[in-house]
Amino acid sequence: MKNITLVIPAKNEKESLPDVLDELKKFNVNKIVVLESSDTETIDAIKNYDCDILFQSINGYGAALIEGIKNVKTKYFCIYNADGSFYPNELSSMLNELDKNNVDIVFGSRYEINASSEDDTLITLIGNFIFTKIGRIFFKLNITDILYTYVMGDTQKVKNLNLNETTFNFCVELPIKAKRYNLNIKSIPSFERKRIAGVKKVNAFKDGFSILLCMVKLFFVK
Repeated sequence: MKNITLVIPAKNEKESLPDVLDELKKFNVNKIVVLESSDTETIDAIKNYDCDILFQSINGYGAALIEGIKNVKTKYFCIYNADGSFYPNELSSMLNELDKNNVDIVFGSRYEINASSEDDTLITLIGNFIFTKIGRIFFKLNITDILYTYVMGDTQKVKNLNLNETTFNFCVELPIKAKRYNLNIKSIPSFERKRIAGVKKVNAFKDGFSILLCMVKLFFVK
C-alpha cells in the first residue's frame, strides 16, 4: 500500500488520533495529518509518530482536505478520519476497486448491503438519505452515502477537479464535480465504528442547510 497516502484532518483530536495512528502501524501507508498550527495539544500528542504534519493555511474541514490532497505525492489518496470511526482493514478492498475495476474514486457507504454504523443518529440518517437522493436525481450520482467521507481515489484526477469548498460542503462537492468530469465513481460497503472521543463536530441543521445551498449552487453553476 505504499502507493496510498492517508489525508487525516485532525482538528482537536488529541484524545483519539494517537490510537488511530497506533492502529495504522501495521499498514504500509503514508500519512499526512492536517491541522491548525494553534492546535498544540494534538500536535504534541502525535509528535513521536511516523506521519507528516501539514498546517493548513485556511480554516475548515474542506480546506484541510483540499490542502492535504494537494500535498499527496502517491498515486492514490484516502481521506481518513482522526476520530477512530474508520475501519482500516477496508483500505485493501477500496484499493482493489481502484486497481482492478477501473474506478477513479471509491466512496465507502454505511447503507450498502453488509454495511452499518455504530455512530449514525436518526437525524443524520434522514439528512443523508435526503442529500443522497438529491444527488441521484439532480446530479445522476450512483453513490449511496453522500455525506460519508471514507473516500479513496486517483490523486491527480481529483487534483484536477479544482475543489474549493472549505467547509463540510466538500463532501458533496467532491462527488458532484467527479461526475461532472466523467470520473468513474463507485460505492462499496463500509462499517462506521463509534468514534473514540464520542463528540460530533457537525451541526446537523446548520451544516445541513449549508450543504443544501452548496448543492443548489453546484446545480446552476457549471
